[in-house]
Amino acid sequence: MGRTLLLILTLMCTSPLAVAKANTAQAYPDNLDPNKIETASVSTYVTDLSSGKTLFKKNSDVVMPIASITKLMTAMVVLDADLSLKEKITFDKTDKERIYNGYSRIRMASQLSRGEAIHIALMSSENLASAALADNYPGGYTAFVEAMNSKAQSLGMNDTLFVDSSGLSPDNVSTAADITKMVKAAYQYPEIRKYSTTPVHTAYFKKPKYKLGYTNTNALARGKKWSVGLSKTGYLDIAGYCLAMVANIEGKELLMVMLDAYGKLTPVGDAGRIKKWIQTGQSGKISDSAKHYQKSKLTELTK
Repeated sequence: MGRTLLLILTLMCTSPLAVAKANTAQAYPDNLDPNKIETASVSTYVTDLSSGKTLFKKNSDVVMPIASITKLMTAMVVLDADLSLKEKITFDKTDKERIYNGYSRIRMASQLSRGEAIHIALMSSENLASAALADNYPGGYTAFVEAMNSKAQSLGMNDTLFVDSSGLSPDNVSTAADITKMVKAAYQYPEIRKYSTTPVHTAYFKKPKYKLGYTNTNALARGKKWSVGLSKTGYLDIAGYCLAMVANIEGKELLMVMLDAYGKLTPVGDAGRIKKWIQTGQSGKISDSAKHYQKSKLTELTK
């Protein structure tokens, strides 16, 4: 009887379903074919953080503007300085000039805590908050930008240059490979993980008292279908639409970087294609217009 029971248990453990599950676990990520994934962004980099393995890369060493992806470095430099996150910082005309007098709902001369400024800079890409964070750094704005570049060098981001804290300058440039290094570092900061993935948030200002509601610029971080651990979007005309994020897919922490997509939803679409590729081995096709955009942008970037 004991031997019979043991035989039954053995057969159960080696059933087709059990074998399939075992093979699936073993197949990821070694059996993923990079020839069976297409992304619409000009440059892409996908890494499995748990193993450190690069799963897919495309044009990952091409230097290009990175827009508000910059703000991940801004947040790290502020947090590295170990400044009080509760201290109030004031928004003034100099900060406005730092963002080329661009629009912001924040009122001049009002105040917000440093931590809240990081929060809205990351989740909602508030440019004025990024400028104020840099202006309220020991040594001022110039010292802050120097610290950004020093941090980049320490992370091995050798093809990266920062000239401002917001990413509004097209001279803030990097590569998908370098951004991957930056995101890996940023993922070690609990504040960045929390602030960058908040779906919605209300910031309370003082002098005068008022409040502003903010929404995450990444639709995947706002929704409930994805488990997003870090997120940062970016956009400039010259940089296209960009997205750097960490998401849990099939129990794996995947780091995705998509730079220079031609449509607002294209980076999100690329994230979906990457997820589909991870799950099924096939990403699906991209449009002919996306292929044309990539070709023309690559010609501009590499000439």
